[in-house]
Amino acid sequence: MSSVNDLRASATGLGPWPGGDPAEANRIIRGELGNPHLPFLPELPDRGVGSDAVGRSASLLVDLAIDVQPHGWRLVDRPGKDAQRARSALATDINILADVAGAEEVSAGELKVQMLGPLSLAASLHLHNGERALLDYGARRDIAESLAAGVADHLRRVSAAVPGAGIVVQVDEPDIASVMAGTIPTASGYRTLRSIPGEEVTAAWRLLIDALKAAGVVETVLSVPEVEAPIERILAAGADGVSVPLRALTTRQWEHLAAAVEDGKRVWAGALPTYDSQAPLPRTSDVVESIWKPWRQLGLPASALSGLRVTPSTGLAGFKPSAAKDVLTKLTHVADGLDQLAQG
Repeated sequence: MSSVNDLRASATGLGPWPGGDPAEANRIIRGELGNPHLPFLPELPDRGVGSDAVGRSASLLVDLAIDVQPHGWRLVDRPGKDAQRARSALATDINILADVAGAEEVSAGELKVQMLGPLSLAASLHLHNGERALLDYGARRDIAESLAAGVADHLRRVSAAVPGAGIVVQVDEPDIASVMAGTIPTASGYRTLRSIPGEEVTAAWRLLIDALKAAGVVETVLSVPEVEAPIERILAAGADGVSVPLRALTTRQWEHLAAAVEDGKRVWAGALPTYDSQAPLPRTSDVVESIWKPWRQLGLPASALSGLRVTPSTGLAGFKPSAAKDVLTKLTHVADGLDQLAQG
């Protein structure tokens, strides 16, 4: 990963995008997020089964078959038509990305892809008996190992679509607070699943991060909700940084982020509120101040703002395409404002 001192503040999105046209989505994203910003391979859940985050990530698993049942994605003995739809949709997206990027006069220097992390994937996949795979230690281990085994081939295909671009990976763990707190319900709904020990969480992340690094990625961040964000565990697992919404971070969490910045790690700040797709976007100066104020209070130097990436607080699948584009434009303006502060 580059030294933070060599960087400029930049913008990216979290992955989910509205609509069902991957060519249009890629053109908008790459048009808005040229250097120094980070374009991403969009996820288009509106296309249906297989284009959702769970199906897309589970399609990367090696030697574990999946299919859709009434209660959701399930581990099965042999892959079904839904697994094939997921693989086909992802392959189509990568091919279309290659066409769009190949037509550009100047391509961005990096590309981001997203995938569910091993704990949230285990919480989202079901066993034959209908319980979540998270319930079973062996299933959790198999999913973590299978995902780590599957990333190299996926990243080879992505790299071939954007020759010369550094690949950045965002590992999404939206369920991690519930996984570690033991608040995810069983199939019956009358009990909750036992909490997963922190050491097991760190080990599962380390396994995946090591596989991503071996596959040549230039940066790996873990994306988590602000609620009980396990920032120290993320960094202990070897991640290059953490992606987190800023809305409800505690003082202690901000201190963890400050320590990460001082250690040369990246912070992806979910600074632009997007919880309500109908609400007007805030002023650029207000978003910049929402980062700069706690930054200053923690005693971090303005120059360290150059290492920040700014993101929306959520994925943008619930937005209209034109509004999603406006979000990316706003984020690039916020990044420019942070750059001005960084340069004094």
